[in-house]
Amino acid sequence: MIELKQINYQYDNFNLYFDINIVAKEKAIIVGPSGAGKSTLLSLIAGFIFPQSGNIILNNQVVTLENPAKRPVSMLFQHNNLFSHFTVEQNIALGLKPSLKLNVVEQNAITDILAKVGLSGFGKRYPDQLSGGQRQRVALARCLMQRRPILLLDEPFSALDQALRLEMLELVNKICDEFALTLMMVSHYLDDSLKYFSRCLVVDNGNIVFNAAPKQLTEPQNKAIAKLLGLNY
Repeated sequence: MIELKQINYQYDNFNLYFDINIVAKEKAIIVGPSGAGKSTLLSLIAGFIFPQSGNIILNNQVVTLENPAKRPVSMLFQHNNLFSHFTVEQNIALGLKPSLKLNVVEQNAITDILAKVGLSGFGKRYPDQLSGGQRQRVALARCLMQRRPILLLDEPFSALDQALRLEMLELVNKICDEFALTLMMVSHYLDDSLKYFSRCLVVDNGNIVFNAAPKQLTEPQNKAIAKLLGLNY
């Protein structure tokens, strides 16, 4: 569960205000113009920045001023941030134990998560031996190893072609169901990817101007929102 109660955040002369409630196991997509505040919203939830006022409640715990390590959140960015001198297994192990000193149970857990993201047998490879999609699968596996119930994705598949991007969304959808995760993902695509989400948040100028099922974007009363997003109907 993700609840933002009257969150105010300001940097430079840009004011942002968020008041939302995402229920447990829900999948929400966040869209809107560039610079509208989409990534800032995720950063507030993750704890990389702190609001001037309001409360952030995650899984029934107030975490407004808690650092990222103490929040039930894992986050995947557009750039996978894999370490080139570590193998796939080692990169994933960082999400579990930074010392990389794993016991047998933990090593087996990495083998299992590699299978879940479709990378069985890739553990000894290095990032430069992988495709872009495979590197993102490794980064996703590292997030999952943290065993946190909330997954935040900040345009993680934007550098992939459409077919591969939809393949990754299918994988994320499957994994979220299997692990009972609550998902929020920033995207700039409004295509078939919307079908994977139960809720769409449209952010414009630091405010949420639409909060409903994606299919409602094309309803007549939301014509201004559709125009903002460049949708034609």
